[in-house]
This record gives sequence, structure tokens and C-alpha cells, in this order.
Amino acid sequence: MGKGAGDFIGEMKFCPTDVSKIFVASGDGTISVQSFEGLQSQILSRTPDCGHDHHDLCYWYCCVDVSVSRQMLATGDSTGRLLLLGLDGHEIFKEKLHKAKVTHAEFNPRCDWLMATSSVDATVKLWDLRNIKDKSSYIAEMPHEKPVNSAYFNLTDSTKLLTTDQRNEIRVYCSYDWSKPDQIILHPHRQFQHLTPIKATWHPMYDLIVAGRYPDDQVLVNDKRTIDIYDANSGDLVHQLRDPNAAGIISLNKFSSNGDVLASGMGYNILIWNREDTLNSISRKQTAERVEESGGRAGTSRSQRSTQQRTNRGGRAAADDAKLKKKLASLSSTEAKSKTKTKSKTECKTSKLKKK
Repeated sequence: MGKGAGDFIGEMKFCPTDVSKIFVASGDGTISVQSFEGLQSQILSRTPDCGHDHHDLCYWYCCVDVSVSRQMLATGDSTGRLLLLGLDGHEIFKEKLHKAKVTHAEFNPRCDWLMATSSVDATVKLWDLRNIKDKSSYIAEMPHEKPVNSAYFNLTDSTKLLTTDQRNEIRVYCSYDWSKPDQIILHPHRQFQHLTPIKATWHPMYDLIVAGRYPDDQVLVNDKRTIDIYDANSGDLVHQLRDPNAAGIISLNKFSSNGDVLASGMGYNILIWNREDTLNSISRKQTAERVEESGGRAGTSRSQRSTQQRTNRGGRAAADDAKLKKKLASLSSTEAKSKTKTKSKTECKTSKLKKK
């Protein structure tokens, strides 16, 4: 799939209708379909070959997404253009929508005419694909302080948008008001030339955010290189993962489709975490906090004791937070009963796979 030294993979997406195929945006200037069954790859789009004398004319594709309902691919290039292609590669739309490289383009999973794009020009924009014409036809613009690496719609109901900049902000925007962030989370993940850009991603079943931490003494002294899990509704840090045997910076984190497994990419290694490490740990932590805050008396509601302390979060955020915690506690309880009945659940272990 790779072309050797100097090449890179901008993004990959499995074909929703055929998991043996994958769409790839490559640094060699192509959008292609690759096969895991040994079939010949198909080039859907290729940027012009600028040769060695016209470096200012060179550009490449940086991202890719696919919509089955619209029978369409979306990609952004290094100059700020958005390109929409049919699944057979025919060009549908091509226009410069950002002032600099488009780092991410994504169809809304539940509203396929809605698209989000992020850019090095420090903006995220929303587009109505039924009326998209030029750079001024966006339906919402979200300015950031720094260049933006990604903009992901949440998978639970697709009404939230998660953005990661190239410095120390993770933001959550909500559909009731796209004009301003609902949450701004201070999180160190600064950009470095030879480091894969850090991108915060969603849990598929709950509005939980996962992101790798690149410690910065200007943010917090003597910080650790952890994987952080946040509650998107409150902005609270609810759990951290760390393997003492793997000291690298975790740039990419991706949950499996049912949320049972988290894969974390770091340099030449991949870390695999299961539910015991993530959701079950969060649930146990929250249960312990409830008991501690109630003076050791199980059954005393944590939300009742802390309502006045959290008034600055607002009634809506507090309600969402409590709802999420209740779901996690219920899930943990259900799984515990299942373990007792089947006695087939193996102990969770973190495994580190060496890249070959």
C-alpha cells in the first residue's frame, strides 16, 4: 500500500458495503481503493504530476470519507480544496473552500447532506451539500486559535462535533448552537513535525472522548504520557490509561464498533485495551467516589451532594453527566452478572504488538 520513503497515508476508510476493500488518501497524490483479497488497486483520482521544477504546483490528498447513501467520496487536499467523487471516481464537485490544507472532511452519519471540514487555516466549517457552491456558502464557521487536525461527529446521535487543534484545545460543539463551543477542554497535544497529529475521537456508544496526551510543562509540570477519557457533556476527565512498559506518545486512538476494544497507536507499537480497562474502570471509579462523598454510606446520591458545587456547569450539562454515569454503572452491573453465570470471561490484559 505504501510507496516507501517520502510517502504517507493521509487517511483510510473501510468500504461500508465490502469490508475487504479500503479507500486510501495517499501522499503520492492519489485516492485509491485497495483490496485485502489481493485484487489490483484502483486509482479513483490522481493529482497532476508537477515534476521537480514546479514544487509550488504540487498538492496531495489529506483525508477521505465515504457516504453509501449519497454514493460519494469526499477528500480535501493540501491547498484547501474539497473534492467530491462518485464511487467510480467521476468528479462531482471541486472548489477551494479553505485558505490552507484541509485536514479532515466527514459526512454526518445521520444527515448525509451535512459535511464538516477542518483546516490548517484554524477553522472548522459545516456545509450543506445540496447547496454548496463556493467558500462563502458554508452554513456555520467555527474559528479556532490554532490549526485544526480533525472534526468528528459523535456516533451516538451525530448532534455533536469534536475538534482537536494543534496545541492544547479539544472542543465540543452542539447542533443547538454551532456558533460557539459547548465545551473547551484544556489538553496538551501540541504538534511536532515528526509526530503523527494527535486527534481526539469518540466512543461509539457513549459521549466519551479519548485522546493521547503529549505533556507540556506550560500546561502541567511533570505530566505523564497517558490516554485520557473525558465526558463530553461536562468536560470532566473521567479516566486515564497508561502502560508503564510503553512510554511513547499515543497519537491515535480508535474504539471498535461496539466499544469493547480500544486500539492505541504509538510509533512502532499498538496497544490494545478492552472494556475492563476503559468503561468498567470508569464505572468502578465513579462508584467509589459516590461512596467516599457520602461518608461511606452506599446509596447516598453523589448528584444530590454536589449539585451546588456544579451550578456553573448548568442544569443541562449536569443532567447529561448524571445520565451517562447511570448508563455506565448499569452496563457494569449487567456485565458482572453475565460473568457470574457464564464464568467464561477471561481476565483483561493490555497487549503490545510490535510492528513488523
